Amino acid sequence: MMASSYNAKDEDGHITVSGPGGGTLRSKKPENTAFKQQRLPAWQPILTAGTVLPAFFIIGLIFIPIGIGLYVTSNNIKEFEIDYTGVDMSSPCFNCSQNFSWNSTRPCTCTIPFYLDQPYENNVFMYYGLSNFYQNHRRYVKSRDDSQLNGDLESLMKPSKECEPYAYHENKPIAPCGAIANSMFNGEPVSCCAHQTHSSFHLYLICLFTSLADTLELFYNDPNGTKIQIPMTATGIAWWTDKHVKFRNPTDNANLTAVFQGTTKPVNWRRPVYELDTDPQNNGFINEDFIVWMRTAALPTFRKLYRIIPKKNSMVPTLLRGNYTLEVVYNYPVRSFEGRKRMILSTISWMGGKNPFLGIAYITVGSVCFFLGVVLLIIHHKYGNRNNSADIAN
Repeated sequence: MMASSYNAKDEDGHITVSGPGGGTLRSKKPENTAFKQQRLPAWQPILTAGTVLPAFFIIGLIFIPIGIGLYVTSNNIKEFEIDYTGVDMSSPCFNCSQNFSWNSTRPCTCTIPFYLDQPYENNVFMYYGLSNFYQNHRRYVKSRDDSQLNGDLESLMKPSKECEPYAYHENKPIAPCGAIANSMFNGEPVSCCAHQTHSSFHLYLICLFTSLADTLELFYNDPNGTKIQIPMTATGIAWWTDKHVKFRNPTDNANLTAVFQGTTKPVNWRRPVYELDTDPQNNGFINEDFIVWMRTAALPTFRKLYRIIPKKNSMVPTLLRGNYTLEVVYNYPVRSFEGRKRMILSTISWMGGKNPFLGIAYITVGSVCFFLGVVLLIIHHKYGNRNNSADIAN
């Protein structure tokens, strides 16, 4: 038995092993480089009172003004909210909420008067809000075919299995398929087919609901008694990337009826996808109401952009102070899952909508850092000189 000979190379860390066959083997030892041997220069800060105290004070002095600015900006955003669920007997929508059911063939209409105590400048955004609606359920979120929504012709005729049981209806492919699209608001009531109940936590699966965003119309009651309808736009409410990248019609053909021939509408829809709007730039899969609904919410209480009230005259507020009327075509009962429905009017700022949390967070972090800086400064002033004297004596 012949002994193996070793040849170590200190420069690169390689070790070759010569065997009886004349072959060489490389060891698993890392190369002798600064990176692989962890000899790279590194900065190791020494935390002393001279470095820690200024850091706390600087963070506090920076974060507190930023937080105050964010908080004031958020409070300057005007927002008005109406709950039109109709739970209270005094609510104008109480009769609709009690009498309207999933088996109703005609929608119920209710009128809600309200007063705006301040004018709304610039563009005003109208949202519809829902509570206790779990759009984040795993089965529900997966129930869609992104290839079909992106205009793929093969997926249009052969929807993904993720869409089951809303992939086919009467042996025809559904366009758009899936539970998310099936539950989009369209003005037609439908019964719920399945749900799970775990304590007070309700999960409405697969079938879910339709007519989520009731038809909302806003009127201004002029002091002379005239009722003026507020014009609203239905475009510009979806994300640009959704409108131009994620959602596309199968072809650029203006005749969407021919494009979607051979498919059928979702089970709970009143009309097919190619009749969502008369505007060809807002019809089919690129309809913005549809796109907004397909972006599922992360929490059971959410709001979605419904319409935009554009500012037309720089000299006149978009919404004057005064009396208004909200007319609701009540298409969606929520008593079955103890939900709530809301209409929200809101302005925006450079930081978005009304949300005081970010400002409060900055103020809290800045205040805590500034407080810790003061406490550590007192401790350092009280005990630091004593320690230095002890070191000198030793």
